[in-house]
Amino acid sequence: MKIAYFTHSLASCWNHGNAHFLRGVLRELIARGHDVRAYEPEGNWSLSNLLADAGETGLQAYRTAYPELSSTSFAPDAHPETLIGDADLVIVHEWNEPALVAEIGRLRRAGGQFLLLFHDTHHRAVSDPDAIRAFDLSGYDGVLAFGETLSEVYRRWGWGGRVWTWHEAADTRLFHPPAVERDREGVVWIGNWGDGERTAELERFLFAPTRDTGTPLDVYGVRYPDQARATLARFEARYHGWTPNASAPGIFARHMATVHVPRRYYATILPGIPTIRVFEALACGIPLISAPWADSEGLFRPGDILWAQDGDAVARHLRALRADPDLRAALVASGLQTIRARHTCAHRVDELLAVVAQLSSSKKDAA
Repeated sequence: MKIAYFTHSLASCWNHGNAHFLRGVLRELIARGHDVRAYEPEGNWSLSNLLADAGETGLQAYRTAYPELSSTSFAPDAHPETLIGDADLVIVHEWNEPALVAEIGRLRRAGGQFLLLFHDTHHRAVSDPDAIRAFDLSGYDGVLAFGETLSEVYRRWGWGGRVWTWHEAADTRLFHPPAVERDREGVVWIGNWGDGERTAELERFLFAPTRDTGTPLDVYGVRYPDQARATLARFEARYHGWTPNASAPGIFARHMATVHVPRRYYATILPGIPTIRVFEALACGIPLISAPWADSEGLFRPGDILWAQDGDAVARHLRALRADPDLRAALVASGLQTIRARHTCAHRVDELLAVVAQLSSSKKDAA
């Protein structure tokens, strides 16, 4: 099958978490013999910021980890039909310009023989619904939404059985436990500061418990303004700035534990959607403590994650992890088993191909 994916960026993961998942999915599709092409707008925001932050060397980790992947940049006045060519399946990510989204849909309505899917991996459908409604999706065959609660939003908007829940997952070719264990120390948090969506939660569930237990804390990520860096200094956290996602497994391997602090929308009105870091961390064999969020779809099992209702609970978990190697080993084993059984990019490719088969069958029936 020939597949074209229109993304914000494949090359850059700077404040662009979907790149993690996309790389793993496209690599899996290629490994299965599919002809995959990725397209990204030239001068896109994520890549521009990565180059300003780290220069060309910032792309080296991605290129080394994913030698089989590449993307084609297109200009604002590019004609999508020349990019789509003879593709059988076209997927368009929601971090694209409405004009591009609409034009690809128009091509499908005008007789395009490809299947066309819209891929939504953000909370804007509830936090800023007008931004999503600005997309003309009338020519699309269906929607891939990265959580059931997000799928329900699209169903309320009239998509019915043409929306599929497609969670993110770990690329286990890259995210796996280290071949050789070494001494681990402290907690690591890899995440972006963002738009104030979890500032108070980070203090409560991460900064204060690590400081109060004397646990070293390393923080990686971008968009940390001066005030955020001052907060990190106040809590004695070590800030390292941006790191390429391909380097995350090595960083996890040096630390005793990590913490999941969901953005407010995913802890409240969009339950059941973990950040991709949860999948990646568990795949790397590092114990994970999580602030509250509702695992409404049962993605994980008891014993995969240490849940914490407040900062005091995080502190208790940190002390227990530090003192109990058997607890650490049990969490690692359980989390790894769940990821390998249900949440790899290979599983998501199986799900995508099932969607394609369903749509292809419906298309033949309608012919």
